[in-house]
Amino acid sequence: MAGAQSAWTPPPRFERPDMAGEEGGLWALMDREETRLRRSPLRLRDEALTRYLGETSCRLAGEHCPDVRVYALRTPYFNASMAPNGMMQVWSGLLLRLDNEAQMAAILAHEIGHYLQRHSLQQLRDAKARAAFATALSGLGIYGLAGQLLILGTAFAFSRDQEREADAISLVLMRQVGYDTREAPKVWANLLAELAANPAAGDNSLDSILFATHPTSDERRRTLEREAAGGSGVVGAEPWRQRIAPLRGLLLDDELKRGRFDESLVLLNRLVAVEPDNAQLLHYRGEVRRLRGAEGDVALALADLESAARDSQAPAVTWRSLGHAYRQRQQPEAARAAWQRYLELAPDAADAALVRQSLEELP
Repeated sequence: MAGAQSAWTPPPRFERPDMAGEEGGLWALMDREETRLRRSPLRLRDEALTRYLGETSCRLAGEHCPDVRVYALRTPYFNASMAPNGMMQVWSGLLLRLDNEAQMAAILAHEIGHYLQRHSLQQLRDAKARAAFATALSGLGIYGLAGQLLILGTAFAFSRDQEREADAISLVLMRQVGYDTREAPKVWANLLAELAANPAAGDNSLDSILFATHPTSDERRRTLEREAAGGSGVVGAEPWRQRIAPLRGLLLDDELKRGRFDESLVLLNRLVAVEPDNAQLLHYRGEVRRLRGAEGDVALALADLESAARDSQAPAVTWRSLGHAYRQRQQPEAARAAWQRYLELAPDAADAALVRQSLEELP
Protein backbone atom coordinates (compact mmCIF):
# COMPACT_ATOMS: atom_id res chain seq x y z
CA MET A 1 0.00 0.00 0.00
CA ALA A 2 2.99 2.34 0.34
CA GLY A 3 2.57 5.40 -1.84
CA ALA A 4 -1.08 4.60 -2.50
CA GLN A 5 -2.80 5.31 0.80
CA SER A 6 -5.38 7.56 -0.82
CA ALA A 7 -6.66 4.60 -2.84
CA TRP A 8 -7.50 2.62 0.30
CA THR A 9 -10.96 2.82 1.83
CA PRO A 10 -12.06 1.02 5.00
CA PRO A 11 -14.31 -2.01 4.63
CA PRO A 12 -17.90 -1.96 5.91
CA ARG A 13 -18.47 -3.02 9.49
CA PHE A 14 -17.90 -6.74 10.03
CA GLU A 15 -20.66 -9.08 11.08
CA ARG A 16 -19.93 -11.47 13.91
CA PRO A 17 -18.96 -14.79 12.31
CA ASP A 18 -20.82 -18.07 12.71
CA MET A 19 -19.56 -19.65 15.94
CA ALA A 20 -19.56 -23.07 14.28
CA GLY A 21 -16.90 -22.03 11.77
CA GLU A 22 -13.14 -21.60 12.08
CA GLU A 23 -13.34 -17.82 12.31
CA GLY A 24 -16.20 -17.93 14.81
CA GLY A 25 -14.28 -20.34 17.00
CA LEU A 26 -11.33 -17.95 17.12
CA TRP A 27 -13.61 -15.05 18.03
CA ALA A 28 -15.14 -17.08 20.85
CA LEU A 29 -11.66 -17.96 22.13
CA MET A 30 -10.63 -14.33 22.08
CA ASP A 31 -13.85 -13.34 23.84
CA ARG A 32 -12.88 -15.66 26.70
CA GLU A 33 -9.37 -14.23 26.81
CA GLU A 34 -10.81 -10.71 26.80
CA THR A 35 -12.90 -11.57 29.87
CA ARG A 36 -9.71 -12.66 31.63
CA LEU A 37 -7.90 -9.56 30.45
CA ARG A 38 -10.68 -7.30 31.72
CA ARG A 39 -10.27 -8.79 35.20
CA SER A 40 -6.47 -8.87 35.18
CA PRO A 41 -4.67 -7.07 38.03
CA LEU A 42 -2.24 -5.77 35.39
CA ARG A 43 -4.95 -3.73 33.74
CA LEU A 44 -4.47 0.02 34.29
CA ARG A 45 -7.78 1.11 35.77
CA ASP A 46 -7.41 4.83 35.24
CA GLU A 47 -10.80 6.03 34.03
CA ALA A 48 -9.54 9.21 32.36
CA LEU A 49 -6.85 7.36 30.39
CA THR A 50 -9.23 4.53 29.46
CA ARG A 51 -11.79 7.01 28.19
CA TYR A 52 -9.12 8.99 26.30
CA LEU A 53 -7.80 5.89 24.53
CA GLY A 54 -11.33 4.71 23.77
CA GLU A 55 -12.50 8.03 22.35
CA THR A 56 -9.41 8.38 20.17
CA SER A 57 -9.68 4.82 18.83
CA CYS A 58 -13.37 5.43 18.16
CA ARG A 59 -12.64 8.45 15.96
CA LEU A 60 -9.96 6.54 14.09
CA ALA A 61 -12.09 3.40 13.61
CA GLY A 62 -15.08 5.28 12.21
CA GLU A 63 -17.92 2.87 11.43
CA HIS A 64 -16.03 0.13 13.30
CA CYS A 65 -15.95 2.14 16.55
CA PRO A 66 -18.38 -0.13 18.47
CA ASP A 67 -16.22 -3.16 17.71
CA VAL A 68 -12.83 -1.88 19.00
CA ARG A 69 -11.96 -2.06 22.71
CA VAL A 70 -8.64 -0.74 24.06
CA TYR A 71 -7.02 -2.13 27.24
CA ALA A 72 -4.02 -0.40 28.80
CA LEU A 73 -1.89 -2.97 30.63
CA ARG A 74 0.85 -2.50 33.18
CA THR A 75 3.73 -4.17 31.37
CA PRO A 76 6.92 -2.07 31.01
CA TYR A 77 7.77 -2.95 27.41
CA PHE A 78 6.98 -1.38 24.07
CA ASN A 79 4.14 -3.36 22.55
CA ALA A 80 0.57 -3.18 21.28
CA SER A 81 -1.51 -5.89 19.64
CA MET A 82 -4.90 -6.46 18.06
CA ALA A 83 -7.02 -9.61 18.18
CA PRO A 84 -9.56 -10.46 15.45
CA ASN A 85 -12.55 -9.75 17.72
CA GLY A 86 -11.48 -6.10 18.17
CA MET A 87 -9.63 -6.49 21.48
CA MET A 88 -6.57 -4.23 21.55
CA GLN A 89 -3.77 -4.31 24.13
CA VAL A 90 -1.51 -1.30 24.68
CA TRP A 91 1.34 -1.87 27.14
CA SER A 92 2.42 0.74 29.67
CA GLY A 93 6.03 0.77 28.42
CA LEU A 94 4.72 2.03 25.10
CA LEU A 95 2.49 4.67 26.73
CA LEU A 96 5.46 5.97 28.72
CA ARG A 97 7.38 6.55 25.48
CA LEU A 98 4.77 8.59 23.63
CA ASP A 99 5.24 12.35 23.43
CA ASN A 100 1.79 13.45 22.34
CA GLU A 101 -1.71 12.52 21.23
CA ALA A 102 -0.75 12.22 17.56
CA GLN A 103 1.83 9.55 18.41
CA MET A 104 -0.76 7.70 20.47
CA ALA A 105 -3.16 7.93 17.52
CA ALA A 106 -0.46 6.48 15.24
CA ILE A 107 -0.21 3.37 17.46
CA LEU A 108 -3.97 2.95 17.79
CA ALA A 109 -4.49 3.49 14.06
CA HIS A 110 -1.81 0.90 13.23
CA GLU A 111 -3.59 -1.74 15.32
CA ILE A 112 -6.95 -0.77 13.86
CA GLY A 113 -5.36 -1.23 10.44
CA HIS A 114 -4.60 -4.86 11.35
CA TYR A 115 -8.23 -5.31 12.38
CA LEU A 116 -9.68 -3.72 9.25
CA GLN A 117 -7.49 -5.86 6.99
CA ARG A 118 -8.29 -9.01 9.03
CA HIS A 119 -4.62 -9.83 9.31
CA SER A 120 -5.02 -12.10 12.32
CA LEU A 121 -7.46 -14.25 10.38
CA GLN A 122 -4.97 -14.51 7.53
CA GLN A 123 -2.41 -15.74 10.04
CA LEU A 124 -4.84 -18.29 11.41
CA ARG A 125 -5.38 -19.77 7.97
CA ASP A 126 -1.68 -20.47 7.70
CA ALA A 127 -1.26 -23.99 9.06
CA LYS A 128 2.06 -23.25 10.72
CA ALA A 129 0.73 -20.15 12.44
CA ARG A 130 -2.40 -22.06 13.52
CA ALA A 131 -0.28 -24.72 15.22
CA ALA A 132 1.89 -22.10 16.92
CA PHE A 133 -1.19 -20.26 18.14
CA ALA A 134 -2.73 -23.40 19.62
CA THR A 135 0.54 -24.27 21.36
CA ALA A 136 0.84 -20.77 22.80
CA LEU A 137 -2.65 -20.69 24.23
CA SER A 138 -2.30 -24.18 25.70
CA GLY A 139 0.47 -22.81 27.92
CA LEU A 140 -1.44 -19.87 29.33
CA GLY A 141 -2.17 -21.68 32.56
CA ILE A 142 1.47 -22.21 33.58
CA TYR A 143 2.79 -18.71 32.95
CA GLY A 144 2.70 -15.72 35.28
CA LEU A 145 0.51 -12.76 34.45
CA ALA A 146 3.21 -10.97 32.49
CA GLY A 147 3.97 -14.15 30.57
CA GLN A 148 0.29 -14.56 29.70
CA LEU A 149 0.21 -11.04 28.29
CA LEU A 150 3.34 -11.76 26.26
CA ILE A 151 1.82 -14.91 24.79
CA LEU A 152 -1.49 -13.21 24.02
CA GLY A 153 0.30 -10.17 22.62
CA THR A 154 2.44 -12.24 20.25
CA ALA A 155 -0.11 -14.91 19.33
CA PHE A 156 -0.96 -12.86 16.24
CA ALA A 157 2.54 -12.23 14.93
CA PHE A 158 1.87 -10.46 11.69
CA SER A 159 4.15 -10.73 8.69
CA ARG A 160 6.39 -7.85 7.74
CA ASP A 161 4.20 -7.06 4.75
CA GLN A 162 1.15 -6.94 7.02
CA GLU A 163 2.99 -4.61 9.38
CA ARG A 164 3.88 -2.33 6.47
CA GLU A 165 0.26 -2.37 5.31
CA ALA A 166 -0.99 -1.46 8.79
CA ASP A 167 1.53 1.40 8.91
CA ALA A 168 0.22 2.77 5.62
CA ILE A 169 -3.39 2.49 6.80
CA SER A 170 -2.53 4.25 10.05
CA LEU A 171 -1.50 7.36 8.10
CA VAL A 172 -4.80 7.32 6.20
CA LEU A 173 -6.82 7.07 9.41
CA MET A 174 -4.76 9.78 11.10
CA ARG A 175 -5.28 12.17 8.18
CA GLN A 176 -9.02 11.51 8.11
CA VAL A 177 -9.44 12.75 11.68
CA GLY A 178 -6.87 15.55 11.51
CA TYR A 179 -3.76 14.25 13.27
CA ASP A 180 -0.27 15.30 12.18
CA THR A 181 1.10 12.19 10.48
CA ARG A 182 4.67 13.47 10.85
CA GLU A 183 4.54 12.33 14.46
CA ALA A 184 4.22 8.64 13.47
CA PRO A 185 7.87 8.09 12.44
CA LYS A 186 9.08 9.81 15.61
CA VAL A 187 7.73 6.90 17.67
CA TRP A 188 10.13 4.56 15.89
CA ALA A 189 13.02 7.02 15.85
CA ASN A 190 12.76 7.32 19.64
CA LEU A 191 12.59 3.56 20.11
CA LEU A 192 15.55 3.07 17.78
CA ALA A 193 17.62 5.50 19.84
CA GLU A 194 16.88 3.52 22.99
CA LEU A 195 17.70 0.15 21.49
CA ALA A 196 20.93 1.51 19.98
CA ALA A 197 22.06 2.48 23.48
CA ASN A 198 22.05 -1.17 24.53
CA PRO A 199 23.49 -3.30 21.69
CA ALA A 200 24.41 -5.99 24.20
CA ALA A 201 20.73 -6.91 24.69
CA GLY A 202 21.06 -9.56 21.96
CA ASP A 203 18.59 -11.53 19.90
CA ASN A 204 17.05 -13.21 22.95
CA SER A 205 15.81 -9.99 24.52
CA LEU A 206 12.10 -9.43 24.91
CA ASP A 207 12.33 -6.57 22.41
CA SER A 208 13.69 -9.01 19.80
CA ILE A 209 10.88 -11.48 20.53
CA LEU A 210 8.18 -8.81 20.26
CA PHE A 211 9.54 -7.35 17.02
CA ALA A 212 10.75 -10.53 15.31
CA THR A 213 8.20 -10.20 12.50
CA HIS A 214 8.18 -6.40 12.33
CA PRO A 215 10.12 -4.32 9.84
CA THR A 216 13.15 -2.91 11.62
CA SER A 217 12.51 0.29 13.55
CA ASP A 218 14.83 2.16 11.19
CA GLU A 219 13.02 0.90 8.10
CA ARG A 220 9.68 1.87 9.65
CA ARG A 221 10.97 5.31 10.53
CA ARG A 222 12.30 5.96 7.02
CA THR A 223 9.17 4.65 5.29
CA LEU A 224 6.82 6.59 7.56
CA GLU A 225 8.87 9.76 7.18
CA ARG A 226 8.59 9.46 3.40
CA GLU A 227 4.85 8.73 3.41
CA ALA A 228 4.04 11.34 6.09
CA ALA A 229 6.02 14.16 4.46
CA GLY A 230 4.06 17.37 4.13
CA GLY A 231 1.62 16.38 6.84
CA SER A 232 0.01 18.78 9.27
CA GLY A 233 -2.69 18.75 11.89
CA VAL A 234 -3.22 18.10 15.60
CA VAL A 235 -0.19 17.10 17.70
CA GLY A 236 -1.73 17.37 21.15
CA ALA A 237 1.33 17.37 23.41
CA GLU A 238 -0.34 19.03 26.40
CA PRO A 239 -3.54 16.92 26.42
CA TRP A 240 -1.38 13.79 26.35
CA ARG A 241 0.84 14.99 29.21
CA GLN A 242 -2.23 15.75 31.31
CA ARG A 243 -3.62 12.24 30.80
CA ILE A 244 -0.38 10.37 31.44
CA ALA A 245 0.87 12.55 34.33
CA PRO A 246 -1.11 10.78 37.12
CA LEU A 247 0.40 7.44 36.05
CA ARG A 248 3.91 8.48 35.11
CA GLY A 249 5.48 7.82 38.51
CA LEU A 250 4.12 4.27 38.49
CA LEU A 251 5.33 3.71 34.92
CA LEU A 252 8.78 5.08 35.70
CA ASP A 253 9.04 2.81 38.76
CA ASP A 254 8.34 -0.13 36.46
CA GLU A 255 10.89 1.18 33.97
CA LEU A 256 13.57 1.20 36.68
CA LYS A 257 12.76 -2.41 37.56
CA ARG A 258 13.52 -3.48 33.98
CA GLY A 259 17.19 -2.87 34.74
CA ARG A 260 17.88 -1.62 31.21
CA PHE A 261 19.55 1.56 32.46
CA ASP A 262 21.23 2.60 29.18
CA GLU A 263 17.88 2.52 27.41
CA SER A 264 16.05 4.21 30.28
CA LEU A 265 18.58 7.04 30.30
CA VAL A 266 17.91 7.78 26.62
CA LEU A 267 14.19 7.91 27.40
CA LEU A 268 14.64 10.16 30.43
CA ASN A 269 17.04 12.51 28.65
CA ARG A 270 14.35 13.00 26.04
CA LEU A 271 11.62 13.60 28.63
CA VAL A 272 13.77 16.01 30.65
CA ALA A 273 14.63 17.97 27.49
CA VAL A 274 10.91 18.72 27.13
CA GLU A 275 10.30 19.40 30.86
CA PRO A 276 13.71 20.45 32.25
CA ASP A 277 12.35 21.58 35.63
CA ASN A 278 10.13 18.56 36.29
CA ALA A 279 11.22 17.23 39.70
CA GLN A 280 9.76 13.80 39.06
CA LEU A 281 11.71 13.33 35.85
CA LEU A 282 14.92 14.67 37.40
CA HIS A 283 14.51 12.22 40.29
CA TYR A 284 14.15 9.23 37.99
CA ARG A 285 17.02 10.27 35.74
CA GLY A 286 19.19 10.66 38.83
CA GLU A 287 18.10 7.26 40.11
CA VAL A 288 18.86 5.59 36.76
CA ARG A 289 22.35 7.07 36.80
CA ARG A 290 22.91 6.11 40.44
CA LEU A 291 21.82 2.53 39.86
CA ARG A 292 23.82 2.17 36.64
CA GLY A 293 26.98 3.29 38.41
CA ALA A 294 29.11 3.90 35.33
CA GLU A 295 32.08 6.26 35.54
CA GLY A 296 30.85 9.71 36.47
CA ASP A 297 27.29 8.54 37.09
CA VAL A 298 27.16 9.23 40.83
CA ALA A 299 28.15 12.88 40.38
CA LEU A 300 25.55 13.33 37.64
CA ALA A 301 22.98 11.51 39.75
CA LEU A 302 23.61 13.87 42.65
CA ALA A 303 23.17 16.89 40.39
CA ASP A 304 19.75 15.62 39.24
CA LEU A 305 18.62 14.51 42.70
CA GLU A 306 19.67 17.76 44.35
CA SER A 307 17.84 19.72 41.64
CA ALA A 308 14.74 17.62 42.20
CA ALA A 309 14.94 18.00 46.01
CA ARG A 310 14.84 21.79 45.71
CA ASP A 311 11.32 21.49 44.29
CA SER A 312 8.45 21.08 46.75
CA GLN A 313 6.84 18.68 44.26
CA ALA A 314 9.75 16.22 44.40
CA PRO A 315 8.79 12.64 45.31
CA ALA A 316 9.68 11.72 48.90
CA VAL A 317 11.90 8.93 47.57
CA THR A 318 14.20 11.59 46.13
CA TRP A 319 15.60 12.02 49.64
CA ARG A 320 16.13 8.29 50.00
CA SER A 321 18.04 8.22 46.72
CA LEU A 322 20.04 11.25 47.81
CA GLY A 323 21.07 9.40 50.95
CA HIS A 324 22.36 6.46 48.94
CA ALA A 325 24.22 8.75 46.53
CA TYR A 326 25.85 10.71 49.36
CA ARG A 327 26.95 7.48 51.01
CA GLN A 328 28.49 6.34 47.71
CA ARG A 329 30.39 9.66 47.67
CA GLN A 330 31.63 9.11 51.22
CA GLN A 331 29.53 11.98 52.61
CA PRO A 332 27.95 10.40 55.71
CA GLU A 333 26.56 13.60 57.26
CA ALA A 334 24.79 14.55 54.04
CA ALA A 335 23.47 10.99 53.76
CA ARG A 336 22.18 11.15 57.33
CA ALA A 337 20.34 14.42 56.70
CA ALA A 338 18.80 13.10 53.48
CA TRP A 339 17.56 9.86 55.04
CA GLN A 340 16.16 11.66 58.06
CA ARG A 341 14.25 13.95 55.72
CA TYR A 342 12.90 10.91 53.86
CA LEU A 343 11.63 9.39 57.11
CA GLU A 344 9.98 12.69 58.03
CA LEU A 345 8.16 12.76 54.70
CA ALA A 346 7.32 9.04 54.56
CA PRO A 347 7.41 7.60 58.11
CA ASP A 348 5.23 4.65 57.13
CA ALA A 349 7.07 3.76 53.93
CA ALA A 350 7.54 0.05 53.28
CA ASP A 351 11.31 0.47 53.43
CA ALA A 352 11.38 2.78 56.47
CA ALA A 353 12.93 0.09 58.69
CA LEU A 354 15.70 -0.51 56.14
CA VAL A 355 16.45 3.19 55.94
CA ARG A 356 16.63 3.42 59.75
CA GLN A 357 19.08 0.51 59.70
CA SER A 358 21.16 2.30 57.08
CA LEU A 359 21.21 5.37 59.34
CA GLU A 360 22.54 3.30 62.22
CA GLU A 361 25.30 1.91 60.01
CA LEU A 362 26.65 5.34 59.08
CA PRO A 363 29.96 6.27 60.72
